[in-house]
Amino acid sequence: MTVSSPSPVPSPVASEATPRTYQVRTFGCQMNVHDSERISGLLQDAGYVEADGEQADIVVFNTCAVRENADNKLYGNLGLLAPIKERRPGMQIAVGGCLAQKDRETILRKAPWVDAVFGTHNIGSLPALLERARHNAKAELEILESLDVFPSTLPTKRDSVYSGWVSISVGCNNTCTFCIVPSLRGKERDRRPGEILAEIKALVDDGAIEVTLLGQNVNSYGVEFGDRGAFAKLLRACGDIEGLERVRFTSPHPAAFTDDVIDAMAETPNVMPQLHMPLQSGSDKVLKDMRRSYRSKKFLGILDRVRERMPHAAISTDIIVGFPGETEEDFAATLDVVEKARFASAFTFQYSKRPGTPAADLPGQLPKAVVQERYERLTALQDRIAAEENAKQVGTTVEVMVTAGSGRKAEETGRLSGRSRDQRLVHFSVPDGAPAPRPGDLVTVPVTAAAAFHLISDPATAADYSLRRSRAGDAWDRSQAESCGVPAAPAGTRTGVSLGMPALPPRS
Repeated sequence: MTVSSPSPVPSPVASEATPRTYQVRTFGCQMNVHDSERISGLLQDAGYVEADGEQADIVVFNTCAVRENADNKLYGNLGLLAPIKERRPGMQIAVGGCLAQKDRETILRKAPWVDAVFGTHNIGSLPALLERARHNAKAELEILESLDVFPSTLPTKRDSVYSGWVSISVGCNNTCTFCIVPSLRGKERDRRPGEILAEIKALVDDGAIEVTLLGQNVNSYGVEFGDRGAFAKLLRACGDIEGLERVRFTSPHPAAFTDDVIDAMAETPNVMPQLHMPLQSGSDKVLKDMRRSYRSKKFLGILDRVRERMPHAAISTDIIVGFPGETEEDFAATLDVVEKARFASAFTFQYSKRPGTPAADLPGQLPKAVVQERYERLTALQDRIAAEENAKQVGTTVEVMVTAGSGRKAEETGRLSGRSRDQRLVHFSVPDGAPAPRPGDLVTVPVTAAAAFHLISDPATAADYSLRRSRAGDAWDRSQAESCGVPAAPAGTRTGVSLGMPALPPRS
């Protein structure tokens, strides 16, 4: 269903004594997380305020159609909200994102208490749809088939003051048989380099010292305006931005990964020695069935060249287990590539059908028990490798950017957390008498122990610990003062603010 964009509407809260509150719940990938920052920015620009623990007047679900059980998760959450909404006149529920783009009217049929449904191409319509639904007392559905405005032009409420996502493209031109993203987000659209660099500079001016360049296939950036070397040039241009200390990107496609990008990574000091390179399968037959236009030899060759230029680079990946037709021999090939690749971490997925994808109709769909058993073997192997690779870090010294979130055992251990330059998670303690850092500050510490998914640093003395206060830490102090209406907390005080830094967990 395509509806023309509505005319601008007055602020929905301009005449209300108490502004209405909102909450955005995000499912899915980094692109969804970044879209949710836009959604929050739009709602704040329209006069709503973020809910602080209480039940929000407006709940927005930004959905995924790729992850397993995405629809069950959505409808389960909607079901929990139905009786709450019945008791709260005026409460509104909106559903957007990839599942909304795919399911459309199905959402309103299964959950008629939803007030607004919008797609991936018209995030900017949300405030008007909510106001229209409230005025007309009926659900509003608006799904566009192509992008109306590039998301970067929309207001944004960033999750973090010290680190941020910057979208360089949207959509995807690949045709992987397991993926529904191209049909939901459309063909690749590239932003002009000047627009991207201007957004990065604005983030840095606000205090950020790290950015992650984001796209469905970042290294094909530039194809729309005819410059196949544009991504490498963009990385080098990031190196000229004063105050920008860490640059990351996700996710590239092995088929389009070229040596000029490796050179730009190695030669640009603020581009981090970290690469997320999706493998998906180590079997050439399965890669062909997936329509992944590279083979295992090429993939491993890329890793060899990256490590030749950046010997200490940490490489992570995505792997799908149990793709239709995968034999034990195919799976063994995946295990072989994983052993050779020595990934620092991996997202590992059990294949499940996605309606609308070619793979859903392929013969040879595997029994759940077979997929589960292979998955367990793969994760056991990757966990061992990750532990071995992390163990090599013991005795080295790492620079850690402190994050707002701490580990699950933080209260017990007293450790703070952050990310090293190669994106490894580090839990560290502050020696007695040493100054405590703020989120966004940088500490240099020795690695004293390691596990499969993190490093530990317990400096013996203050001499083993170095703190560099940063502009990002200053920005954190300002944000806390502004959000609380009170002076900034003393340095090192922990808060309940969630982790805003882009991160790659070990596996899903």
